[in-house]
Amino acid sequence: MLILGISAWYHDSAACLIRDGVIVAAAQEERFTRKKHDPAFPSQAILYCLRQGEIDPEALDGIVFYEKPFPKFERLVETYLAFAPRGFRSFAAAMPLWIKDKLFQKARLIEELEAIFGKARQWKEILLFSEHHLSHAASAFYPSPFERAAILTLDAVGEWATTSWAIGCGSDLRIERELHFPHSLGLLYSAFTHHAGFKVNSGEYKLMGLAPYGEPRFAGLIREHLVDVRPDGSFRLDMRYFDYCTGLTMTNRRFEALFGGPARRPETELTQREMDLAASIQTVTEDIILKLTRTMARETGLTDLCLAGGVALNCVANGAVLRDGAFERIWVQPAAGDAGGALGAALAVHHIAFGVPRQVPPGGDGMKGGFLGPEFTADEVRERLTTIGARFEELDDDAVIERTARALAAGEAVGWMQGRMEFGPRALGARSIIADPRSPAMQRQLNLKVKFRESFRPFAPSVLREHLSDWFDLDADSPYMTLVAQVAEERQFPVDAPGQALSGLARLEVQRSVIPAVTHVDGSARIQTVHRETNPRYHALISRFNALTGCPLLVNTSFNVRGEPVVCTPEDAFGCFMATELDMLVIGNAILIKSNQNPGLKDQYQVRYALD
Repeated sequence: MLILGISAWYHDSAACLIRDGVIVAAAQEERFTRKKHDPAFPSQAILYCLRQGEIDPEALDGIVFYEKPFPKFERLVETYLAFAPRGFRSFAAAMPLWIKDKLFQKARLIEELEAIFGKARQWKEILLFSEHHLSHAASAFYPSPFERAAILTLDAVGEWATTSWAIGCGSDLRIERELHFPHSLGLLYSAFTHHAGFKVNSGEYKLMGLAPYGEPRFAGLIREHLVDVRPDGSFRLDMRYFDYCTGLTMTNRRFEALFGGPARRPETELTQREMDLAASIQTVTEDIILKLTRTMARETGLTDLCLAGGVALNCVANGAVLRDGAFERIWVQPAAGDAGGALGAALAVHHIAFGVPRQVPPGGDGMKGGFLGPEFTADEVRERLTTIGARFEELDDDAVIERTARALAAGEAVGWMQGRMEFGPRALGARSIIADPRSPAMQRQLNLKVKFRESFRPFAPSVLREHLSDWFDLDADSPYMTLVAQVAEERQFPVDAPGQALSGLARLEVQRSVIPAVTHVDGSARIQTVHRETNPRYHALISRFNALTGCPLLVNTSFNVRGEPVVCTPEDAFGCFMATELDMLVIGNAILIKSNQNPGLKDQYQVRYALD
């Protein structure tokens, strides 16, 4: 049974192909179009999935869209009626788009499918729709390693739901409770993202990274004025402070007055106020999520929890849930946002609509390490690099590992492109920039000279799973970089060391552990555990680096510059390599040294991409 899942027309459009319940391929459209968070119909991602599965589109048993358009239209109309006459501008702006493209989405989907597949088949006969939060929940439960689990979905909004909890058992998945728009934890967090001067639907992870620089001095104001949280974790927002129902912005003047001034203008200097706002909303968010998960554990009696929805990418909160212990184990869908909805929609139809029994994935989970995107053969890499004028040498497998490990140990920053591209926002050792975590200068160097992004943003460690508990206060798998934990106490420097009392961004200057490039200012790290079974070449590289240095981990950040989607092809990788201060590029078995390249091939690569 072959099912194609699709998400589109909001942000992070994607496609996924499953065969008999097993994921064959999945990719976001942005990786092909090079438009970050591309919302367009995922034509190129769909064609890739079918190529990877080596199937003709006429062999598909089902094509599933990740949400239902009519309930979303109902929400738009009912929201306007509830607030009328306020909000007419936003309602009037939205209506033409809905009438033209979204209300009659089934017809538009058929048109798009006919544009790429032709009219050899009546595509409407196999076109199905899932519900938004059901798609999220299915994406988390069905690939998880759990036979039975509670499932928490948190995002901005689907059709109506903003928060939902479900129970999965075998092939069955039932949504038990929901909170509805406009009361949304995702939109609350996005309101503070906007107020701190970052882009909504893009900058929330920046706000999370900024939080440790501040103090949660506004948390009381948020609880008193913005959100009424009940003991069970349910909540209501005071909509007098928000404008997303009736206007064209997230917040209003009442919100600004409460927090001491207008929103920060993008790209201006960050002040202690933004840092404290970030710390405050992060604290409140964690409190709400912990109340929800404790209630779910108590009322369901289950020991395992799955998480999905955009808020599930808040890995700091995920770490807090794991440490809290209400659930013994948690599993987070790595493509937790709308891209993962394509996967969940396909799996929901396979198991729920078509009634196919579920098999718990053997040996971990069903995501195949997240490596579900395109890959390139040695011949393809050689041809593509030659065509664009790159200078490279090809080595055998052992020599590639040895050469790269020694370059890393010598302090070089390396672009690393191997195998199939990751699905989801995290680079996991297939499309990564890697470096030595022991270097005190590496965090700032990578941010400012390679990624061209804000200096405060932290980097993640990729650590050999077998060495995890020696270096971090964690003993649970985190292969998808979805958990934050503290660096082991014996690896950190004393809190009364010189400079520890600094505040704000000055805290960047303090070396807090023996692995400063991956230690955030609060002593934490966003951890990726590397497993020999799912990523053998990356595991071999870190193992060799460990043999050379005694350090079983590397800095790992996504292979891109600010505003750019993660690289997909050898050409993407080479362009990014030439435009940044990376020292070496490794694509498969091809090694490229920056000093050997034709300087005429360097361009202002980063200016092609709008700042995110």
